[in-house]
Amino acid sequence: MQKIIKYTLLSAVIATLGLQGCKDSYFDKLSDNPNQVATPSLNALLATSTYKAGFNNYSVASIILPYVQYTANPAANGAGDTYQAIDFSSTWDLLYYAMADANEMKKLAITQNSSEYKGVADVLIAYNLMMANDLWGDAPFSEAFNIDNLVPKYDKQQDVYTSTMTLVDEAIAELSKTNSAIKLAGASDLIYGTTATTERANWLKMAYALKARLLIKVSKRSAYNPAAVLDAVSKSFASNDDDARMQTFKERSPWATVALNNEQQSLGGWLSEQLVDALNGTTYGVFDPRLPKITDLTVDGKYIGTVNGAGNRAPGANTRKDENYISRNSPWSGNTSPIFIVTYAELKFIEAEAAFDTDRTRSYNAYLTAIRANMDKFQVSTTDKEAYMAQPTVAVGAAALTKDLIFKEKYIATYLNPEAWNDARRFDYKYKDFTMPVNAALPTFIRRLDYPQGERSKNGGNVPVEVLRTTRLWWDQ
Repeated sequence: MQKIIKYTLLSAVIATLGLQGCKDSYFDKLSDNPNQVATPSLNALLATSTYKAGFNNYSVASIILPYVQYTANPAANGAGDTYQAIDFSSTWDLLYYAMADANEMKKLAITQNSSEYKGVADVLIAYNLMMANDLWGDAPFSEAFNIDNLVPKYDKQQDVYTSTMTLVDEAIAELSKTNSAIKLAGASDLIYGTTATTERANWLKMAYALKARLLIKVSKRSAYNPAAVLDAVSKSFASNDDDARMQTFKERSPWATVALNNEQQSLGGWLSEQLVDALNGTTYGVFDPRLPKITDLTVDGKYIGTVNGAGNRAPGANTRKDENYISRNSPWSGNTSPIFIVTYAELKFIEAEAAFDTDRTRSYNAYLTAIRANMDKFQVSTTDKEAYMAQPTVAVGAAALTKDLIFKEKYIATYLNPEAWNDARRFDYKYKDFTMPVNAALPTFIRRLDYPQGERSKNGGNVPVEVLRTTRLWWDQ
């Protein structure tokens, strides 16, 4: 945690360089001497904070992909595949660096009477805090940004959740105001980047989207309130155009870099048998047209995934491209593909789940809308989309709709998104044919991460006593 204070200043310095001009000029200057740069502006902090929200989405997703069996390690007994202890200090630091930047923006917004920048800062702090809370549970927050305290206490995981909800509600209150002294600058916003007339409205919708996520997450708890979920959804995204995404990169999307490395025979990015079989007709008896939009055919003209924990199959064993992997030809992982933070399709699946017990017709319509929205995002042709939608295992009718179907389709729609692990845990990993990885280090599915070694060395007196990686977080019980 001591790095946070220093990094707050460094990040603020980086932000002053701005992103309003040529994108490369921003990235080229990341290593400039921070002592030669002035105090950052709101616009500069907005630029760096929105960039980091997107990159942290990628960083956290990289951790959880093998846990939800989107990807698999090409080598047998891969640490992620088999639930081994892994030190994720770098991701922990990235999340807190991003929160520190957004916190600086919030403080500056307050002094300059900008309700819009303050609201966006609250959204961004909440988003990064949600991810930390979902990975580790207990985490520093109430004392995290006090410059006089380099060893902040850890708040209890449920308190962190409550703090996140408070941030989101504060964001909604601030972004609902129309009299901000300083309006958001679209040129500095790497998530929406639109004109001043729509910036505030877009961020307000994103705040409601995060609120819907938070509310659906407690679906196993007695406090779960489906009506509140549906209210948040109704005030959030209305189409794919509202999706929150980040699309500014130095060279290419980080997912495209994963694909490029694989093309060059480096390890990483191989798709799991679970994901591929869910799409190629093996598991559900229907070929899903999103599969060709995710990956390319193997050298043998097939779609075949890697078994988690077992490594690439013989005889090719990673040398012939005879198993599928993340592709640069995909709208999700191409060179210029956005990193999707939260999407309209996800919100419609949340609506389908929340309305399931009280309004089956609404639930079913939301389920169908979500699938279509995701297919449109994957650029599936109208013909292929409607052929899939007409399948009797998809178009089951409102009376025959099940939560299993909702979770099954949402699993595809959250491809490469950190939220997928939260759903898998809430659903108790009950996806059809979803099995434990080969050679697993744990007796059951993984439920949380070990605390990073970096935290143990810097703030060891406050790091909670280690719990098993099979121990459920409070909302997962």
